Amino acid sequence: MLKNIYDKLEDPYRPLLGPNVKALKFWGLLLPKNKTMKYIYIFLHLSIIYFTATEYVDIWFIKSDINMLLENLKITMLATMSVIKVTTFLMFQRDWVSIMDYVTKADLNQRNTEDDTNKSIIKNFTRYCRKITYCYWFLMYTTVVIVMLQPVIKYAFFQTYRENVKSGNQAYMQVVSSWLPFDKNTTPGCIAAYLFQSYAAIYGGGWITSFDTNAIVIMIFFRVELELLKRDSASIFGAANGLVPEKEAKRRLKECYKRHVDLVRYSRLFDSCLSPIMMFYVFVCSVMLCVTSYQITSETNVMQMLLQVEYLVFGVSQLFLYCWHSNDVFHIFQHNKMLKILFIDTLARESCGFQSQELVRGPFESVWWKSSILRKDLAILMAQFSTNIVFSAGPFAKLSVPTFINILKGAYSYYTLLNQSQVEKKL
Repeated sequence: MLKNIYDKLEDPYRPLLGPNVKALKFWGLLLPKNKTMKYIYIFLHLSIIYFTATEYVDIWFIKSDINMLLENLKITMLATMSVIKVTTFLMFQRDWVSIMDYVTKADLNQRNTEDDTNKSIIKNFTRYCRKITYCYWFLMYTTVVIVMLQPVIKYAFFQTYRENVKSGNQAYMQVVSSWLPFDKNTTPGCIAAYLFQSYAAIYGGGWITSFDTNAIVIMIFFRVELELLKRDSASIFGAANGLVPEKEAKRRLKECYKRHVDLVRYSRLFDSCLSPIMMFYVFVCSVMLCVTSYQITSETNVMQMLLQVEYLVFGVSQLFLYCWHSNDVFHIFQHNKMLKILFIDTLARESCGFQSQELVRGPFESVWWKSSILRKDLAILMAQFSTNIVFSAGPFAKLSVPTFINILKGAYSYYTLLNQSQVEKKL
């Protein structure tokens, strides 16, 4: 059964982004051409935006209860982040579609290669993308299901809570804290609130999973393309025991140059679409991790504690995946900066003076020393390869593992301050 589901998610025309594009279409981030369906999806998007606004309204009514306030703040900020993601995706949909079309076209071109090593690399990374996508989906919807079932489980299995609710001494537990224009403490009101909040949780989860996995897989593509480009540039002149003709070498060099120009162009377009979102995301994650950590240490109920731990794992994983894969692109490009390499003959005069980076090693590892042709062109290509490719979180930080560690440190600092302030209040 699972195999049938996986097969349906695949798209032969998009071998890398198949499941991700289908998820974007299913949740309405890629709006359909059919006008009726398009307006239905727009209505659904607006309903979730309205729901997020009701979460902010509810803050006014629960501001005196620090635990409820923190829980609302944590969920509301994550929901706000989802709204920002979807809104920007819809606003810049033409750019996103352009990026995905480029990724698909470049990926298909590389899959038609005759190089068995390149094919193996592509196959392994495609498998890795599927694991990341499906594991992320599973983690997200595990969180959603737990959040949705928590009020039901608490009412069904905790007698004291059930009796307090029936006597009016305690309010019904909500899926997500939000304001609604009716009394949520009556049975009909509680059911209506549960259905609306569950719908928002499911649809919001769809927003997050489809956007995040698509962005992460595109990051992985850039990393793979850099690796393949390095390998292909190393074979521009062929092998030491068999040089290719000048015409073929020139074709290979031009192809490498064009691929790198496209890579830089679309990586910058991708960064311009993602960077503003990640700037807010870094702040939201810091607050969310801080609040969740505080709730875990202050919680006495085991079920609540497990829920908070699972939520913390999801929050950390979400941020880590972005930072790790962005760092992976930056690492393959910047890794192992070599000393300035002094080349001989024309190549030395043309290229001496810049620091070689990982991608630059591709042309350098070719058998240029055995060929007397295209050395100036090769030097130009190496200068082109020295162009930085890096993803950022606004103008303040690069998306990288050190940034991720700094965010965790910041979240821990906020947690310490919050915990200390609450201890002082009790004293």
